[in-house]
Amino acid sequence: MLFLVAALMLFGVVLGTVAHVPLTVSAAGAAVIAVWLGVFALREHRARRRRTPVG
Repeated sequence: MLFLVAALMLFGVVLGTVAHVPLTVSAAGAAVIAVWLGVFALREHRARRRRTPVG
């Protein structure tokens, strides 16, 4: 939970910065975040499949 709070605070700082950086830097940051979220979703999906009881 603390990690989520820190991530949201960092997100707020980055949103303020986006207005002042070139579009390529913003696009690269968005790509990094998208990959991070994709990896997180994949890990969560696999973890849920392992916890599901068979039968």
